[in-house]
Amino acid sequence: MAGKVFFSVSMSLDGFIAPESLEGVVSPERQDDPQLQRWAAQWMELQQWIFPQRFFRENLKLGEGGEEGRDNDVARETFERTGASVMGKRMFDLGEQAWPEEAPFHTPVFVMTHEKRDPWERPGGTTFHFVNDGIGTALDQAREAAGDRDVRIAGGGATILEYVNAGLVDEFSIALSPVLFGSGIRLFEGVDAGRVALEPVRAQPTQRVTHLTYAVRER
Repeated sequence: MAGKVFFSVSMSLDGFIAPESLEGVVSPERQDDPQLQRWAAQWMELQQWIFPQRFFRENLKLGEGGEEGRDNDVARETFERTGASVMGKRMFDLGEQAWPEEAPFHTPVFVMTHEKRDPWERPGGTTFHFVNDGIGTALDQAREAAGDRDVRIAGGGATILEYVNAGLVDEFSIALSPVLFGSGIRLFEGVDAGRVALEPVRAQPTQRVTHLTYAVRER
């Protein structure tokens, strides 16, 4: 039986999942750029709930210890349910420079791009496959790779929205973080609200964030 298609993101209280786009700024030789440092500080604030978690630390080999509790459970459950991921080229470009050699996915990842490129295998079970003929093909390949586990639409925001508007997302979770951005990349900017209905599944507040899960239905 095929699994679900879902996404899971952290979001600010005013609806942003990332600061303003850094296209053209992120590169190894610009690590001291003040704009890049501001972006990184804002992103770290949004994601602050996950860094202390035991599972996060284990997965990225940051050492022993860490917090346990519902936040840790959510991080672990999201990882364990995911059999393959789909992401956009912009997210891959950012991650290619930021991820450790052993990328944190440990599953096949399908990158939507206009380029042709051979699969890129990383230590620890992550292999990036590059798909250049649309979101449907990327999802079909991810479903096949995932088997009976779920497919995660990893991001970024434009990629998630494309799948939502195409009616291809079954469920999503948001870690609502107590920060305000004021500007940046909105999760639902341009959503086709006339065709998307949401059914609440669960709401779980912790000391750091509120975890919200919704099933997606067509209107």
